[in-house]
Amino acid sequence: MIDYTELLASMADTKLAPWKTLLPQQIATGLDEQRHGDLPRWRAALEQMPKVQSSEIELSNSVSIGASEDTSEANKAEIRKQLRALIPWRKGPYHVHGTDIDTEWHSDWKWNRVLPHLAPLKGRTILDVGCGNGYHCWRMYGEGASRVIGIDPSPRFVVQFYSIKHFIGPAPVDVLPVGIEAVPANLQAFDTVFSMGVLYHRRSPMDHLKELKATLRPGGQLVLETLVIEGVLGEALVPEGRYCMMNNVWFLPSCETLLSWLRKCGYKNPRVVDINTTTVEEQRGTDWMHFHSLSDFLDPENENLSAEGHPAPIRAVILAEAPE
Repeated sequence: MIDYTELLASMADTKLAPWKTLLPQQIATGLDEQRHGDLPRWRAALEQMPKVQSSEIELSNSVSIGASEDTSEANKAEIRKQLRALIPWRKGPYHVHGTDIDTEWHSDWKWNRVLPHLAPLKGRTILDVGCGNGYHCWRMYGEGASRVIGIDPSPRFVVQFYSIKHFIGPAPVDVLPVGIEAVPANLQAFDTVFSMGVLYHRRSPMDHLKELKATLRPGGQLVLETLVIEGVLGEALVPEGRYCMMNNVWFLPSCETLLSWLRKCGYKNPRVVDINTTTVEEQRGTDWMHFHSLSDFLDPENENLSAEGHPAPIRAVILAEAPE
């Protein structure tokens, strides 16, 4: 049920062809059950999803699949059971044949902030770096993208994505179990590249920005969303320990600093299009994500500070273009 045959065939005789030759081995490594002990259990949940013809599919305003009359109550209960076997669900929300997956993140809110600023996605070939379970990939397809490729090295997220695609049916949208390092150097194949919630996890943000630029066709658009701090040009926070209880946070620049990094890396016209303070309404624990979430990561006596005393999360969206 995780099948890349159509994707691989579509890459032939395109700018994606150099990647096509590498992908089968990359996919095999990313979905190696010897490396990921829980993967057989997740695959089993996917394989036990009932086969249902979805008469209604909404991807423009939400990710909502199925009408009430599409299947039996027994099948609906089985769908819910198998989707819950894939907990935790972090990006969403989803509605799947009567089951509302109330994810940790209201990713729809982020999408609503980002979408008005983008070059139209209709007909575009898109790469979504660090896409999680692919929620935003579906929203990109809902805007008319011709091909969407998400990449995320977590096999759980890959299985979650294909559990949704199982009910949507054939579509030129896929999530690969790889990181950006798997993309061939200087591919220059994508019209739009998203990197949302990734940059602060990279030890070398400049290298990440250069990797992203190398995936873009000349004139293609970068959509970058990341944690920032208030400050002036040259300022950045480098937490010595954890940040919001995460131990893999490296650089939180000011917006002016981030814009200068983008110019340094050769991007054209970098600009901030949105700044938003993350709230406990947008990121929170739910019945579909039982672990600690934002309310646990903040100072209990001052919501403007992280648990470690750093500024609380502020996220900026920056657009820029690859040079022509």
